[in-house]
Order: sequence, then structure tokens, then C-alpha cells
Amino acid sequence: MQRLLLCFVFLVVQAFSTNAQQLDYKNIELSQFRDLRPVTIGGLAAGKPTYLKLWATWCKPCMEQMPHFAKLHQQYGDQINFIAVNININENRAHITDVIKRFALKMPVLLDNDGKLGVALGLVGTPYSVLTNSAAEVVYTSHESDDNLDRIISMLAKGQQLPASAVKVVTASEKQQLLQPWAKGEHLLFFTATWCDWYLADTRPDMAAACKQAQSGLNQLAALLPNYSWHGVVNHLWTDDKALADFNQLYQMKVTFSIDTAGVLFNEYKISSIPTLLHIKDGKVVALITDFKNNQSVIEQLTQK
Repeated sequence: MQRLLLCFVFLVVQAFSTNAQQLDYKNIELSQFRDLRPVTIGGLAAGKPTYLKLWATWCKPCMEQMPHFAKLHQQYGDQINFIAVNININENRAHITDVIKRFALKMPVLLDNDGKLGVALGLVGTPYSVLTNSAAEVVYTSHESDDNLDRIISMLAKGQQLPASAVKVVTASEKQQLLQPWAKGEHLLFFTATWCDWYLADTRPDMAAACKQAQSGLNQLAALLPNYSWHGVVNHLWTDDKALADFNQLYQMKVTFSIDTAGVLFNEYKISSIPTLLHIKDGKVVALITDFKNNQSVIEQLTQK
């Protein structure tokens, strides 16, 4: 049942309600695929309504929605800006290229470098469609690709200036509060996702195996370094308290884990691959580890001066 929910249901996680435009999503620097040229939504989408599609190559429902996305672009591409934004977590260029070719995507394809756009637009799971009016105000968001999405797009294409709609995002002060525990002192932060060991098993088996190995060995690794302050952070996408509880039970975790509210920590520490372990001193990263095959090697990296 959990796997079905991951694919088809929008799971609400803890977030903060405010207006997305406060974070000025239009000016967040993204990268053009493939040349990695810096671009912004504002620079690409001025003066017309816009359809932003946030997706990942390993996301099965994203792939199921791509033909509809491509068809809408073919139908409304003259009236509406279409932009495909890859969330850039556990991705590589070859897989993105394959998706572009398979679905004959003709719209700009961008990379959300550090997850900043996702944070600004309240992303909690892919696929995620964000529609804006010609004034760049968010008017509609959805995880579905259905008749209601088609209706809103048709209205925007006809020139209807739909009103702005609030989305769940985190404010600057709330972000600062979430980062405050890690701003002073020395910490080991282990980043992963409750779903990376099983949901990626078919689409990214190597990544799924790496997650399982690191998560299975985390208690032992933490026991070898008892004088450090350990904390686990799970990605907020498709994750709720029950998913985290199931994860803790499955791995009998002794390290305390929490859900990354609104993706703030993943964004702040530029986590684009999981699992990742960070050694942080006074808010600054002094070591980054992604290979957990050998505990002694991990310890040496963490304790080297």
C-alpha cells in the first residue's frame, strides 16, 4: 500500500503557509540542460502564463504524465511557456537525455541545482505541476495530470487572468529557525530518504543498494564514533510521520531521524545525492561522504584534521 501511495497520492508533510512570490522563485538560478548555462524562470517566461513541470527520471508517475505534458506543449506552446524542471536528486545526464528523446520534449529542460525552486514552490512530491498567470503569480498546483489541469491551462491560454493562489512554502525566518540547531557546534548529519532503498530498486538499483547498505550499517557506524552528535535527515518528498516510523522500525534506528521540513536542509547543504553524510562545524561542511562500503574509511574521513 505504501508503494501505491508514493506513486499516486500527495502526502502532506509539515510546511508553512505563505505566498510563493515572497521567495521570488522567478529569480532563482537554475541550470539549462545540457550546457549548464545559468538561467532563471523570469528570464525565460516573461509576459505569458507558464506551466512548470517538476519531475525526476526515476519517478514512475512522472514518466506516465510526460506524454500528456508533451501533448499540452504541442497544443498550447504558442500561448503558454512550458518548462520542464528536473529536481536533480540522484540524477545523471544520460537518464535525462533518454527522457527528452523518449517523449520528444521540445520545451526548455532545466535543473533545480540545489532544490531552491522546489523550496520556493512548496514541492512535497513529484510529479508537480505549477501554473502561473502572465504576471508570474502561481494560480494552480497539482500532482495530477487530469481534466482539471487541462481546464486551467485552457483558461490561461485564452487570456484569462486567474487570481493568485497561496501555496505552502517556508519563510526566511522559519528557514533560519530550522537551520539554527546546526549553526553552532559539531554535528554529523546523515541524509537519506525513507523510500530510496525500495522505490529506486527498479529504476536505480545501484542507488537503492547504496541506501540499504548505508542505512543498515548506520547504527554500527554511530557506535564507533560515540563522541559525535549524530542526526538523520530524511527527504520530505512523499514522506509523512508514518513513513518515518516504518523506516525507523525497519532499520531499528538508534540515530534520531527527522523529516526535512520543506527541503530546507537538503537545499542549504546542497544535497543532490543520497545517502550522504556531512560533518558540520558551526554550520560549515568540513567533510562530505557518499561511500559507505568501508566503515574505517568513513571514520578516517571524519576524524582527519
